[in-house]
Amino acid sequence: MGPPSSSGFYVSRAGALLLAGLAAALLLALAVLAALYGHCARVLPSELHHSGVPDTEPSQPGAPEEPPPTPKPGPTQELEVAATLRKWRPPGPWDQLRLPPWLVPLHYELELWPLLRPDELSVPGLRFTGRVNITVRCMAATARLLLHSLFLDCESAEVRGPLSPDTKDATVGRVPVDEVWFALDMQYMVLELGQALQPGSRYELQLSFSGPVYQDTREGLFLNLYTDQGKRRALLASQLEPTFARNVFPCFDEPALKATFNITIIHHPSYVALSNMPKLGQSEKEDVNGSKWTVTTFYTTPHMPTYLAAFAVCDYEYVSRIERGKEIRIWARKDAIAGGNADFALNITGPIFSFLEDLFNISYPLPKTDIIALPTFDNRAMENWGLLMFDESLLLLQPNDKLTEKKTVISYIVCHEIGHQDEIFFSNILHGVLREDHALVSRAVSRKVENFTETNEINELFDQFTYNKGASMARMLSSFLNEKIFISALKSYLETFSYSNAEQDDLWRHFQMAVDEQSKILLPATVKSIMDSWTHQSGFPIITLNASTGIMKQEPFYLGKVKNQSLLTHNDTWIVPILWMKNGTTQSLVWLDNSSKVFPEMQVSDSDHDWVILNLNMTGYYRVNYDKLGWKRLNQQLEKDPKAIPVIHRLQLVDDAFSLSKNNYIEIETALDLTKYLAEEDEIIVWHAVLLNLVTRDLIFEGKNHDIYPLLKKYLLKRLIPIWNTYSTIIRENVAALQDDYLALISLEKVFGTACWLGLEDCLQLSKELFRNWMNHPENEIPYPIKNVILCYGIALGNDKEWDFLLNIYNNTTKEEERIQLAYALGCSKEPWILNRYMEHAITPSPLTFNETNIIEAVAASEVGRYIAKDFLINNWQAVSERYGTQSLVTLVYVIGRTISTDLQITELQQFCSNMLEEHQRLTVHAKLQTIKNENLKNKKRSARIAVWLQKNT
Repeated sequence: MGPPSSSGFYVSRAGALLLAGLAAALLLALAVLAALYGHCARVLPSELHHSGVPDTEPSQPGAPEEPPPTPKPGPTQELEVAATLRKWRPPGPWDQLRLPPWLVPLHYELELWPLLRPDELSVPGLRFTGRVNITVRCMAATARLLLHSLFLDCESAEVRGPLSPDTKDATVGRVPVDEVWFALDMQYMVLELGQALQPGSRYELQLSFSGPVYQDTREGLFLNLYTDQGKRRALLASQLEPTFARNVFPCFDEPALKATFNITIIHHPSYVALSNMPKLGQSEKEDVNGSKWTVTTFYTTPHMPTYLAAFAVCDYEYVSRIERGKEIRIWARKDAIAGGNADFALNITGPIFSFLEDLFNISYPLPKTDIIALPTFDNRAMENWGLLMFDESLLLLQPNDKLTEKKTVISYIVCHEIGHQDEIFFSNILHGVLREDHALVSRAVSRKVENFTETNEINELFDQFTYNKGASMARMLSSFLNEKIFISALKSYLETFSYSNAEQDDLWRHFQMAVDEQSKILLPATVKSIMDSWTHQSGFPIITLNASTGIMKQEPFYLGKVKNQSLLTHNDTWIVPILWMKNGTTQSLVWLDNSSKVFPEMQVSDSDHDWVILNLNMTGYYRVNYDKLGWKRLNQQLEKDPKAIPVIHRLQLVDDAFSLSKNNYIEIETALDLTKYLAEEDEIIVWHAVLLNLVTRDLIFEGKNHDIYPLLKKYLLKRLIPIWNTYSTIIRENVAALQDDYLALISLEKVFGTACWLGLEDCLQLSKELFRNWMNHPENEIPYPIKNVILCYGIALGNDKEWDFLLNIYNNTTKEEERIQLAYALGCSKEPWILNRYMEHAITPSPLTFNETNIIEAVAASEVGRYIAKDFLINNWQAVSERYGTQSLVTLVYVIGRTISTDLQITELQQFCSNMLEEHQRLTVHAKLQTIKNENLKNKKRSARIAVWLQKNT
């Protein structure tokens, strides 16, 4: 999935998230992020390459050759080479992250020839050749040209022009190219010319090049190996976002520099070639060895940035449908197409496109849409125009598989009422980003790329954190306006900036125009001022209401509030929209635009029936705190009549209270008091939030010997039984009923896992039933939402018969994700001899290969296994190091030492690993173990307080 583009019109993966979370809100997130510089991310320095330039026409790619692959320098090499370059080259535009404004690309004629043959799938160093003719307009006189290129060998370079518009761009001359060289650190190809280009004139850059096809990463042009119809096969696909177009062809790789593309792909006749546009034609050519190749050409694209260009060469089949006169095709492995696995995606894609067209009154501009399911795609999905790419695990679906999270997500996307499902937005988007964000994180949503000094800084702009925070702010904007104004502003913005570039202020200006055209919504400041207060600073505020006085204040949220918090500088305030309810009735919007303000209407009376909740539907990007009276009244209402508080706010109260207590804003007892009513809680998503905060991973890892375990077991099981009975009955009698219950699907694993961990006999029995039923009748698959729990407890409660069965399943599974799941489940055994035998597989030659995960780490992750793994490691550390590398030993020490809380335990662990690690690793391990110890001591204090509370309330 890729970030939104710099034009408001390039709909990205955020569009899909939008529909899955809140249609209007996430589409604004797309537009908010559109104002950022563009789609640049981590990159590696190019190789230093000097090329003599032949005084001849660029040659056509001839007989495919297999030259040695261009080696990628390691990190140390990269720095050394870059430093050397800085010594010999003078300061110049190649030292800047942004291209100089001398040239503007207008059109690319791009030809790629990947040398992939179906009978040579495992040839090392697979390469491609290519040619690109780039028509440019000169904006300033220059005798030096810069464009992006990374790991490409330049075979020839010429500059033709100026072009004559009167003779259909016939060239009237040639500009000599004296030298071609590369600036590693900024990834530029530099052409030194014999004479200057003239402003206002157009020229054509003609470049021939070759480069590597990547096999160990999904960047640039990369290879996927897979099995289909019982045969080993290969395909090529591209991932050019954010800055990987330069890995495939020399180009002006900035999103503002849009151009049209004519793309040609030369490929083996047994493959099909796909690109952004429909196929224009096909012909045949021979190389010098007489081998025949197919030449596929495509129609000219609309103006678009380089990162949206897309290519695929595959031996796939497809299913198709027509939606509003345009063809949609889903491409996948032949087995998958024959099995109907692509049908569900095909059937919902058309309605999604139609919904977006109707919502914004803008037609999808391309004549076709191809969606391809890649066997392995690290980026998960990418919204290339006309050729969308997905990891097949996110796109393909077994026709009889009614219980998968992805089907439910997609079903909700099609359901337009998703815009009102606040709990889903919280679970998918808001919860995760609030957990990561804080005042000291140096990551505001809006940052200027001009201030960056390295290309890898750009990557932070387009990670999941930025997406989710931008989406949350967009949702907040939609909430304090209204949906009509929100959509109207976006329509205006998209219509104005279609095929062009926009800045963040352009977006706010269109929202301001929509606000100014009506009189119902009144704002305390301009849209720009309000939103700048959120996008230009890091973190988010805590809003605290004193329910006794009506005084509301805001302060930055810190991870772990301390007494001398005032020493930490964070002077800015936010302009905060406060939607709220009192006694179950929604109140008028108010604004907190200072550090504190008095709202008399928010005071509660002496009546126990009076209560106030801020942040209606959790549309604001902040957490809420109350004084003791405010929390007390909410707790009383929960115990008296929980349904009077909407489910989204029961969820909010739990999440806010536990987060605030963990970070020292309120006492842990205040959060625990909110759980007393849980026997009456029938919404599984609320239970999910409670259990995530109470039954933590660290607590589970410490095991049942922990003092808190019997108290927690008694307290929780008493309240858990009703919700358990509801969903265990559904699992046993009609599991298909869950297929449309997304909140249940994302919550069941934690609820079932906790019930079994607490020793609920019915949970343990159900785990054995489902596992053995699957063993005896493989067609009766374990329900997807609880598969991890059932696999683990099926192994833990079984013997070597169950273990050997699961190992056989593992050996016959090709999907990496499933193999990792099974590998960890095999580590759940309680039998030391089974776990030792399992770990022996990792270090001895055998037909079993566990490439996806470190088996010893999987064993060490369990309560019983960590002791066995430690003993195994003492006796076999050299073999483990050879198998998984020395860094794996460091990781294992961390896993084994996860529960340490004394210096003596640290010393014992250091002695244990002293022979295994090098000096620098021992120092790193010591520092990390100290951090783990300190965190555990803090958690022990917290657990002790929880234990005291549980004793009083059990």
